[in-house]
Amino acid sequence: MAFKNARNAAPQTARAPKVRQAITLDLAASFVPTAIQAEKISTTFALDPVDFDGIREATEEQIALSAKALQPTLHETALRIHLQRIVGAYVSSAHGAGTFYSSKVTAARELTMKLANEDRDEDRDGVLGFDTRAARAREFAASAGLTAFALLAAATGAVHAYAELTGEDWKPYDAPAAPSRSVGRQAASTELDALG
Repeated sequence: MAFKNARNAAPQTARAPKVRQAITLDLAASFVPTAIQAEKISTTFALDPVDFDGIREATEEQIALSAKALQPTLHETALRIHLQRIVGAYVSSAHGAGTFYSSKVTAARELTMKLANEDRDEDRDGVLGFDTRAARAREFAASAGLTAFALLAAATGAVHAYAELTGEDWKPYDAPAAPSRSVGRQAASTELDALG
C-alpha cells in the first residue's frame, strides 16, 4: 500500500522564494501625504494639524534614552541589531498606515464619482442634513492621512536616531538567501523519490 501511494504521488517541485520589496523610509513616504497635503487636509476637514517636527524629535529622544539604558547590558553589535529592528517597526508602521490611507482615498473617490453620475438613482444623497456615504468616506480618508503623516514623523525620528547612535544609515533588514541545494543532492533526492 505504501509503495502504491509513493508511486502515485506527484513529484514535488521546489518553489522559488517570494521576493519581498524592502520597506524603506522613502517607500513609506511615497504613500503618505506630504506636509503641504497634510496641512490642506487639516484645514479642509477642520482636523488638528500634525506636529511633524515635535513627533520626530520626541521619537529620537525616546530611542536615544532606550539605547542609553540598554548600553551597559548589550554590546555594540547587539544594540545595533536591536535598534535596526525597532526602526524597522516604525518604518513598517508608517508604510502600513500610508497604504491604508491610499486605499481609503481610492474608496472615497469612487463613492464621490458615483454621486456625480446623473444616470444612477440608487447613489443619490440620503436624507437632507445627514452626511452621505461619500462624505463620510472622505472624512475617514482625511483622518487616515493625518495618522499616516504622524507615523511617518515617528519613523523619520527613528531613522535619524539610528544614524546618531550607530554612525550608520538605517537600511531595512535583508534576510540572507537560503542556500541552494547542490545538483548532486538534488539528483540523490530525485533518485530516492523514484525508489519509493
